[in-house]
Amino acid sequence: MSDITVVHVMRHGEVANPGGLLYGRLPGYHLSELGRRMAERVAEHLAPRDITHVVSSPLERARETATPVAEAHGLDLATDARLIEAENVFQGKAFGVGDGALRRPENWKHLVNPFRPSWGEPYLEQVVRMMGALDAAKDAARGHEAVCVSHQLPIWIVRSFVERRRLWHDPRKRQCTLASLTTFTYQGDNIVSVGYTEPARDLVPAHLLAGAKPVKGGSKAFGA
Repeated sequence: MSDITVVHVMRHGEVANPGGLLYGRLPGYHLSELGRRMAERVAEHLAPRDITHVVSSPLERARETATPVAEAHGLDLATDARLIEAENVFQGKAFGVGDGALRRPENWKHLVNPFRPSWGEPYLEQVVRMMGALDAAKDAARGHEAVCVSHQLPIWIVRSFVERRRLWHDPRKRQCTLASLTTFTYQGDNIVSVGYTEPARDLVPAHLLAGAKPVKGGSKAFGA
């Protein structure tokens, strides 16, 4: 019988972002105090698990989220650039639900093709790099479990690909809440199941939970 390997893909915790910007790949964005509590909560949740490898996106918020998990298992934290946030032309700008960004003529040229999408890194490119990162984590933890810390959009896109859903979507409907775990179970080298849990759900503001209706003036960095 083929070995079973489990790869948990975790979204980072809440970020300190008082300007409400879509921070994307910009450096210097760290977890808020609440985000650190989320990271600790997930580390506690995963403490009994057979985790032998922890890896994160190189961005600060991802590394800070992964650190408590690695420390709980006495592991060094690795980084993998393939787990990074998706590239986005609106990076560094206030761009979100209810702010009028979609009505600004200067933005229209970036919004012509939601299927690719035209405003950022193509969905298929995200699939390729994320599948590569998951496979590398699976190989590093073969027969055990791994944790990969990444970002909302790449996690949702690779899950959608594995579950054979279309890649273009309404970003408000992503099931990938802050500090959530999207879990891929491998039998040998093949993914045989996908699961989803929210160990820090009670710490997440209600309007940021998976499937919640966005609040005008709330967090604008969906996809982060």
